[in-house]
Amino acid sequence: MSERSRLRAASATVFGTVASSASAAGAAETPSLGASEAAALSLFLGAIFVAVATSIALLRARRRLATATHEFGQRLSDANIRLDRAESELAADDRVTVTWGIAQADPEIVGDPTRIAGLPAGRRLLAFGAWLEPTLARALEERLATLRDRGEPFRLMLRTAEGAHIEADGRATGASVRLRFRDVTGEKLANAELESDNARLAASLGRMTALVETLVQPVWQRDDQGRLTYANEAYARAVESADGAAAVARAAEFLDQSDRAAARRAIEAGHVFRKRGPAVFAGARRIFDIVETPSESGSAAIATDVSELEDVRADLSRQMDAHRRTLDELATGVAIFRKDGALAFHNQAYRQLWALDPAFLEGAPSDSAILDRLRAERKLPEEVDFRTWKAQLRETYRSIEPRELWWHLPDGRTLRVVITPNPEGGVTYLFDDVTERLALESRFNALSKVQSETIDHLSEAVAVFGSNGRLKLHNTAFEALWKLPPDSLKDRPHAEQILRACGARHPDPELWEKLKLALTTMPEERRRVAARIDLDDGEIVDVVTLPLPDGGTLATFTNVTDSVNRERAQRERAEALETADRLKADFVRNVSYELRSPLTNTIGFGQLLGDPRVGDLSPKQKEYVDHIVTSASAVLAIINDILDLQTIDAGVMDLDRSTVDPRAAIEAAAEGVRDRLAEAGLGLEIDVAPDAGAFEGDAKRVRQVLFHLMSNAIRHSRPGFAVRVSAGRENGAVTFRVADQGAGIPADIIDRVFDRFEGHSAGGRQRGVGLGLPLVKSIVELHGGTVALRSRPGEGTVVTCRFPERGLQFKSA
Repeated sequence: MSERSRLRAASATVFGTVASSASAAGAAETPSLGASEAAALSLFLGAIFVAVATSIALLRARRRLATATHEFGQRLSDANIRLDRAESELAADDRVTVTWGIAQADPEIVGDPTRIAGLPAGRRLLAFGAWLEPTLARALEERLATLRDRGEPFRLMLRTAEGAHIEADGRATGASVRLRFRDVTGEKLANAELESDNARLAASLGRMTALVETLVQPVWQRDDQGRLTYANEAYARAVESADGAAAVARAAEFLDQSDRAAARRAIEAGHVFRKRGPAVFAGARRIFDIVETPSESGSAAIATDVSELEDVRADLSRQMDAHRRTLDELATGVAIFRKDGALAFHNQAYRQLWALDPAFLEGAPSDSAILDRLRAERKLPEEVDFRTWKAQLRETYRSIEPRELWWHLPDGRTLRVVITPNPEGGVTYLFDDVTERLALESRFNALSKVQSETIDHLSEAVAVFGSNGRLKLHNTAFEALWKLPPDSLKDRPHAEQILRACGARHPDPELWEKLKLALTTMPEERRRVAARIDLDDGEIVDVVTLPLPDGGTLATFTNVTDSVNRERAQRERAEALETADRLKADFVRNVSYELRSPLTNTIGFGQLLGDPRVGDLSPKQKEYVDHIVTSASAVLAIINDILDLQTIDAGVMDLDRSTVDPRAAIEAAAEGVRDRLAEAGLGLEIDVAPDAGAFEGDAKRVRQVLFHLMSNAIRHSRPGFAVRVSAGRENGAVTFRVADQGAGIPADIIDRVFDRFEGHSAGGRQRGVGLGLPLVKSIVELHGGTVALRSRPGEGTVVTCRFPERGLQFKSA
């Protein structure tokens, strides 16, 4: 019987007994039962009921306690069994569990970590960085911290440093945190590796996508049907879309139809499509390098903007052409060889220097071949071991520093050769023919020595100052003139120091300041300075500074004491001569004026005496009177010539300009010499060219010129001959020529015929006064013309006067 049945039977017995007793008592004592007895009876019955109920409750509680105790023991037994089984499994399985409890200071590690490859033993298991890669270690620590702080579970696939795959599972269990490490093998290992590879590929794809999105080149992908599946931001900008997704959504194409078709054909054939062509980028047409490569599921393409590259390439091509043209204009031979030794470029100077065949050079011969050919033609320096010499040249191809060589060729030329390695490989040869330069340097050095020796032996003091104002060169005369110790000039002192020392012999601060500026100012501001210095010992020195082309200044100090003294003496003599000439001129002018009036009276009275109306004269008297008139007229003519010369010299003679007819002028002058011609037994030949024309001048003065020339010709002509007078036009001027056939003028006299009072009687009947030709020259020059005289002894004399068509328009000076 169960406990519950027993409890029910006991209760029924108790309640039955109580009820029977109560009924019997009630039935027996009902008539005499009072109120107090009834109350006591009720109280008694209640107490019995409470006792019974309490007993029943106690029995039930004991029964439940027994049941619970049994069940707890059963569960505890089951739990112990499961715990034992779990610990057995944990000990048998390759897994390690780490538990962090609330009251535990250190975590509890269950399992043997050494049974899992890559895990360290003991507490080192918790040093994740010791057996994991840094990134995985940080990820595990972050997930574990999140689990302990917020209870978020996690699962990670880890790869140890030894390459083992481990699953890390973290979870919260009640108030504790558990981290389990399990070795992944078999299918799970494969899945773990797939997950790891997938994560790695996803990360790589993410990085690559991020990189592609930042590119400035349009990048896109297509599926196997040629549909656009991806486009980066640059592609979106090119087709003017909001982003790549929008460009894919509306299938916006970057390439034109023909390029897409060509790319499609290449992709279907399994080839990479490459093309450089135009495309529209954000509304602007540009040049792109397009590359589209096939893949298993479609294709990927990129377009690189090469517009600027094309511009740079075109500009580089132009610069290279200009560089080549510039190198062709150089006098220095240039040859550029590639890293394989083949000739890449040469200029015209190089070809001319070695006299090489252009066809040979156009074939891009090697450096070695050119050297062998030049050696065969004996154009290279004579070397005992040519092979070693050539190998040394080839070493430049592997060096980083340029080399400079001097080649002395068999033909006497000297070349300066610079071999420079090129950054991209190969070398550049520079051949500079310095034969002439070396010769010039030699001559320059020789000239410098000659100059130094010459300056040292000059009597003048010479000093050369550089552009910095310091003394560069001087001679001993400079030291002696200024009494400077030679030691004081050895250190090339500054001009200011030297001028300060020189100032002791001539205290003139203003002059020395001017010289200092001439020697020390900027080269472009230096000016020539000339001055005369009176030294303290009475000597006189001329100072001259002259800027030199190199920025320096040459200073010369010439002792002119003797020349100044001679100059003073000559000046005094010249002044005395000028005074004498002035006195002579004044005397002649005064005498001429004083004689002119008496002569005029004498001529007048002589002509009056010869006039028959006054009275008859005897033939002898008439002859005397004629001689008086003739002589007086001749003296008067001389006086008039003197006055004319004085008037011309004073610059007060005015020309009465008019149109002058050459023939009329000759005939008028001839009338004045008819008597002389007849007396000398000479003829007169007049020849006027038809094109002589007329000219502007003073007719009276022209007749005076011709009169003097004819008179001079008559005086020097031999009897029986004729005086020839001609006129013509030459080079815009009217020319008069008067020629005689006399004895001519000696060579020692011909230079003085136009000097005043220099008359001569060579070949003539009488000596002239010496005023005719000077007066002729002065009158012709007053007209702006010229006078020329040509004479040879025994052949006569020809005087040519040229009058310009229009004479000078001003008075004589």
